[in-house]
Amino acid sequence: MSLSHYLRCFSGIASREALRFLKQRERFIAALVRPLLWLIVFAAGFRAALGISIIPPYQTYITYEVYIVPGLIGMIQLFNGMQSSLSMVYDREMGSMRTLLVSPLPRWYLLTCTLFAGTLVSILQVYAFLAIALAFGIEMPGLGYLTVLPALVVSGLMLGAIGLLLSSAIRQLENFAGIMNFVIFPMFFLSSALYPLWKMRESSKILADICGANPFTHAVELIRFSLYMEFNGTALLIVLVALALFLALAIYGYNPARGVMQRKGPGAP
Repeated sequence: MSLSHYLRCFSGIASREALRFLKQRERFIAALVRPLLWLIVFAAGFRAALGISIIPPYQTYITYEVYIVPGLIGMIQLFNGMQSSLSMVYDREMGSMRTLLVSPLPRWYLLTCTLFAGTLVSILQVYAFLAIALAFGIEMPGLGYLTVLPALVVSGLMLGAIGLLLSSAIRQLENFAGIMNFVIFPMFFLSSALYPLWKMRESSKILADICGANPFTHAVELIRFSLYMEFNGTALLIVLVALALFLALAIYGYNPARGVMQRKGPGAP
C-alpha cells in the first residue's frame, strides 16, 4: 500500500465524520448548551461556595467563570469522544463497520483515523464554545487561543480513545448510553474541572488522590496551562501515556482474533 492510499483513507474517514456532524445539528447544539449552562448558570453559585480568588498556575486574581473554561472544554471533548464511539457502535450494528474494517489497510490505522476525525470535530466545537464565551465577556489571553491547539489535539485523542475502548466492549447500542453516564460524570466531577486540587485536598485527601489519578484531570490541566501559554510537562506525559494505553486496548478489543469482538456474534465485524 502506498502513502496515497493511507492519505485517501484518512481523508475519506474524516470527511464522513465531518458530514455526519454537519447533518446532526442537534449534536452540535447539545455539545455547546451543556458547558454554557455550567458557565453561565452555575458558575456564580460555585464561585460563592468555593471562595476561589487565586488560582495556580497564573497566581493572578481571576473569576471563577474563567477558571472553569478549561474544564468545560474537556467536557466538550469527553462528550464528543463518547458520541463518536456511540456512532461506531451504531455502524457496527448496521454493518457499515464491517465494510470499513475489511479494507486492506491495517486495522490499527483505520481505528486511529476514526479517532483523529472525531478529535477534529471536537476541536471545532471547542473553538465555537470559546467564541460564545468571548461574546459573554469571558476572555482568554489572545495568544492562548493558538497555544491551546496542540493540547486540544492530545487531550481529544486521549478522551476519544476512552470512548473507542468502550465501544469495542459494548455489544448493543442501547447499553452504551447508560455506560456513558457511568464514565463521563465520575470523570468530570472527580477532576480539577470545577475546582482546583488544593481546594479538594482541604476537604478530603482521598478524593484529592482520586482526582489526581484521573486522566481527565491531567487533560484539563494541560488545556488550562496551554491557554495561559504555560507548559505542563507532567500533564502532557500522563495524557500521552493514557492515550497509548487506551488506544492499544481499543485496537486489541477490535481484533476479532484476540479481543472482545470475537464474542459479539455474527453481527460483529
